[in-house]
Amino acid sequence: MAHNIEIKAYLQKTDALRSRVEQLADDGPVTLEQEDIFFNSSDGRLKLRKAGGDAELIYYERADDKAPVESQYMKTAVDGAEIEAILSIALGVRGTVSKRRDLYRIGQTRIHVDEVDGLGSFVELEVELEGGQSTADGEEIARDLMNKLGVREGDLVAEAYIDLLEMPQASPEE
Repeated sequence: MAHNIEIKAYLQKTDALRSRVEQLADDGPVTLEQEDIFFNSSDGRLKLRKAGGDAELIYYERADDKAPVESQYMKTAVDGAEIEAILSIALGVRGTVSKRRDLYRIGQTRIHVDEVDGLGSFVELEVELEGGQSTADGEEIARDLMNKLGVREGDLVAEAYIDLLEMPQASPEE
């Protein structure tokens, strides 16, 4: 399986982060409207990502940890309508995540600035490990970028978007 190092964080000041990303970016932004349909899976997470007319099936395993963490994944282009129907029947749909994503690249890192329906604004860093690089190397790159972008440890999120959407929302009285 391919692997990378990831972090996700809530964004308090989206414009400030976006400005820092744009100053450092080698490429981007590319704006994507994405719908991720998650299927029930006994191991890892399985989702069908639809963006425009394209679709890809993505399976990934990642510990729910706030620190930079390794993610192992596999993905392949698919016929979205057919595979969605098959997996919906065979596994059942867990839920759907809809988001607007601005994608940037800084070196070997993909930066996602996401507006997630029902959740708000987030930033994700995905350090794509190159041959010979260790997990520790990727974690160091992620932490360096966190510092440069002003991403605070306290804003880090362990869960996937689907997990956050499934969590009970606090009532206004709490």
